[in-house]
Amino acid sequence: MEKIKLFCVSLGCDKNLVDTEKMLGVAGGLGVSFTDDETEADAILINTCCFIGDAKEESVNTILEMARYKEEGKCRALIVAGCLAQRYKQEIIDEIPEVDAILGTTSYEEIGNVLTRLFGEEKEKKEEHISCFHDLKELPETAKKRVMTTGGHYAFLKIAEGCDKRCSYCIIPYLRGPYRSVPMEQLLAEARELAENGVRELILVAQETTLYGKDLYGEKTLPKLLHELAQIPGIYWIRIQYCYPEEITDELIQAIKTEEKVCHYLDIPIQHASDRILKRMGRRTHKAELKERIGALRREIPDIALRTTFICGFPGETEEDHEELMEFVDEMEFERVGVFTYSAEEDTPAYSYPDQIPEEVKEERRADVMELQQEIAFEHCENMVGKVLDVMIEGKVADEPAYVGRTYMDAPNVDGLIFVNADEMLMSGDFVRVKVTGANEYDLIGEVYHESAE
Repeated sequence: MEKIKLFCVSLGCDKNLVDTEKMLGVAGGLGVSFTDDETEADAILINTCCFIGDAKEESVNTILEMARYKEEGKCRALIVAGCLAQRYKQEIIDEIPEVDAILGTTSYEEIGNVLTRLFGEEKEKKEEHISCFHDLKELPETAKKRVMTTGGHYAFLKIAEGCDKRCSYCIIPYLRGPYRSVPMEQLLAEARELAENGVRELILVAQETTLYGKDLYGEKTLPKLLHELAQIPGIYWIRIQYCYPEEITDELIQAIKTEEKVCHYLDIPIQHASDRILKRMGRRTHKAELKERIGALRREIPDIALRTTFICGFPGETEEDHEELMEFVDEMEFERVGVFTYSAEEDTPAYSYPDQIPEEVKEERRADVMELQQEIAFEHCENMVGKVLDVMIEGKVADEPAYVGRTYMDAPNVDGLIFVNADEMLMSGDFVRVKVTGANEYDLIGEVYHESAE
């Protein structure tokens, strides 16, 4: 294959990013080089998202923007992959003729074949489009090498694909297929390779991590996976995201509590607190169960940081339902919260619910929850002053003797930061003990802690 430069844009979630890194790994294995300048790229790859309306719009706009480089740059091939490609294949073919190839969500490893067909010695004559779409019940091969895009000191480990929950608002099962766990031996091999290449934090992701292994081994085996991952030399932190509350077992709580490498942090998408709305959403829990599981986590792991997400303005949500959510947020005092307005996604059951909420009401309710949570979050930060924490360094503050880092309470890109004053030279990926000396809204301020100085 001729020597080509590839420019890549990865949109959407961390799970999508893993797919992107694996596509880059396949491309790199063919001798493809990478560029961060789209005007210099021979090929442009966009891994898309369409989970909600804003993500869909961003994906479409990015494709259109990148299409310009087929005229203004060196680009000879525009490749679209991921969720938008899976969902709107025909629309992309019909409306964006600049696109040369489309890959579905279970066919990302076909990127090598696509590039060969576009740039190989025996290039095929210009086709209308190259389309690669595998059965959504297939599990893409995961053992291929990855090109890390996160800086190299942390990595997302995707432990499963797809989802069986079928919440009434969610398009993911239609785009990603049923729940399929990645075999444990593959995950352990991948984690070992990541650790050997300098990764110090593994972040476990899936549409739902808590059900890991149920389809392969007949039981939920996330606790066992945690124990096995914790044995890998070089790994310092293991973080778990996307845990459905009804699937959090006492065994999992104990694994988080007892395995020193597992961060006392859990991401639990709850979405609402009104039993009536939870039922309409197709969620498999109710408020009393949510309170019980949160209570169990905090009793067993008092310093645990809990992240959750809520949806405001779901069809049929009344002012009383909204107030119930506000009371729940106030009572639970979550350390980290994300709030979204309901996005009506065609082909989902909730799309055709008759009692849709006006956009301005959705936004007002979202603002209410965010304002309340802001007070809670700022108070949590103030309460950290005086504590000594392990911090992973992420980078240096320009022109200052200070660094940016994360504590165990903070996942990259979604949570807060800690700014660390330090005279010594630190590197990204270093772990240092830091004493928290102040708080600035969602972020902390601290200094390197030397026990001998106390």
